[in-house]
Amino acid sequence: MAPPVATGPSAFDVPAPSAGIDLKKGLNGNEHQAAAVDPDRKVAEDYEGNYQFAPIEEAQVSRAMIKRYFDMMYDRAVSDVVVVGAGSAGLTCAYHLATTRPDLKVTILEANVAPGGGAWLGGQLMTPMVVRKPADRFLSEIGVPFEDEGTFVVVKHAALFTSTLLSRVLAQPNVVLFNATAVEDLIIRPDPVSSSSGQRIGGVVTNWTLVALNHDTQSCMDPNTITAPVIVSATGHDGPMGAFSAKRLVSAGLLGELGNMRGLDMQRAEPAIVNGTREVVPGLVMAGMELSEHDGANRMGPTFGAMMASGIKAAKEAIRIFDQHKIVEGRVVA
Repeated sequence: MAPPVATGPSAFDVPAPSAGIDLKKGLNGNEHQAAAVDPDRKVAEDYEGNYQFAPIEEAQVSRAMIKRYFDMMYDRAVSDVVVVGAGSAGLTCAYHLATTRPDLKVTILEANVAPGGGAWLGGQLMTPMVVRKPADRFLSEIGVPFEDEGTFVVVKHAALFTSTLLSRVLAQPNVVLFNATAVEDLIIRPDPVSSSSGQRIGGVVTNWTLVALNHDTQSCMDPNTITAPVIVSATGHDGPMGAFSAKRLVSAGLLGELGNMRGLDMQRAEPAIVNGTREVVPGLVMAGMELSEHDGANRMGPTFGAMMASGIKAAKEAIRIFDQHKIVEGRVVA
């Protein structure tokens, strides 16, 4: 009887292929395995009982992750644009930013483990995604197929859109995504450019989400910071961590009160979100459903075109702001 997997021979115990093994044919003599056998690394892609992985030490796994993750944190402590919220609006914004301006360091922060926000499903847990025209052009740009219904199109599963967009975003060399990372506060400084508000958003205050959710159960757990001249906030409508920046603007005295999202009206809601996407205070662009809470716009229900179009407009706003000012080490100085 074969030993349990946990007590079987490890990769370090596997002998190198002997002279009796035809390396051109693989461990079991199959021609299709010829290229999958590496006698120096004791590797074999053999699905007939002799599959062998390259040897590795546990410390190698840890160091491979730690070095890359903290190198990213070190580098992105000063970013060009920070996108808060990796839902449909935030991801669309990041994609447009990254592809239009590959010179910019785009950093995405998402409080949840899984990016995508509410765009993994359509309405009431149903899978099809409805997108009103002309936002279908963005679907074509990223390669998401759909059925054309005249004034709108339907993607067969919302997850097809979200997974495609997410893969396109993460493939960009100038994009970094930190998920399971919450924004706990905004960096607010005196504005060296405009005297109208006197204040400028200059970055975000971050913490791992599991830490942020447990401040009341542990002793002090201080956060970290990311400096950037432009923040795009797309944290969605009000919820446990939704509408974060809009609510923080109120408590910081930069917004009198929340507009609060109004009832559903698709005809008014979608154009209001897209046309209203803007720099709401110096250094902070707001997009997507968070803007409905800020402005008091109607909710749109299970249609997603405005999220994409708002994300694109937010990216254009971010580029305009970035190019308009003199920036030194992530700070607007003139």
